[in-house]
Amino acid sequence: MISREELLRLYNIELDELLKISSEYVKNEVEFCSLINARNGKCSQNCKYCAQSSHYCTDIDVFPLVSVEEVRKSALDAKKNRASRFAIVTSGKTPDEGRDFQIELEMIKEINKIEGLKSCASIGILNEEQAKQLADAGLRRFHHNINTAKSYYPEICTTHSWEERFNTCKLVKKYGMELCCGVILGMGETVEQRVEMALELAEIQPDSIPINILMPIPQTPFENYSDKIDEENVLRTLAIFKIANPDSVLRFCGGRMKLSEENQRKALKTCVEGIMVGNYLTTIGKAPEEDIKAVEELGLKIL
Repeated sequence: MISREELLRLYNIELDELLKISSEYVKNEVEFCSLINARNGKCSQNCKYCAQSSHYCTDIDVFPLVSVEEVRKSALDAKKNRASRFAIVTSGKTPDEGRDFQIELEMIKEINKIEGLKSCASIGILNEEQAKQLADAGLRRFHHNINTAKSYYPEICTTHSWEERFNTCKLVKKYGMELCCGVILGMGETVEQRVEMALELAEIQPDSIPINILMPIPQTPFENYSDKIDEENVLRTLAIFKIANPDSVLRFCGGRMKLSEENQRKALKTCVEGIMVGNYLTTIGKAPEEDIKAVEELGLKIL
């Protein structure tokens, strides 16, 4: 594994040189994935960035678990937009927070029936039995972010720990599922903590690393955090993440529109190999047609 000192050195070299190094690890292809917000709001956790937390009075639509049929229809739409993976995403600390876990297992089985589409789920912190049941249901990939560096996590959330997230990642791999595990940039972390994140992810070894850039939500504690990271530092962070995790697919997710179109394309050529297409949970994304056009203009293959 690359050292902390070397990553810090690389982080601070000339940007074009850094991106040239990270580009040595990327393939000439991009993977699309998509999601459905399957249960929104009323989360018991106090993550300071999140519109869905019941600790804050944010202006979002709150709704219970959607139907299995609605998931099926959304999955078919995602396939039309050239996504090869489709995720159900629910609010709450654990799958059982809404007493919906058995229905979520049925959703996974329904996604698996669609030819050419792989099932994903992002449904909270798992215990061993839940991990086993997900694997038995045929879940291909589980998503669970570390969100930020272990040293910074108490500044983000106090209702659960970084270690609980890390343990969920270990359970996912124990039961043979692929792991999608990433971060949210721009929450006040230091450069050193971005390097810490890169190394923590290298220890976890996710198949996919979703990169989110904080979109400050009114009425959350981070509502005024719009200036905590600039475009250059996003690119620098992406590059060192790829260098530290050469076998993981870095994936553009929420907040990437904070980057200019030029810098989004630069990242796709040098360090990013995946895109979450369509809208996200509580924020708007790009039209899938725009992403398809950009990838094709860059001469990249859509998996």
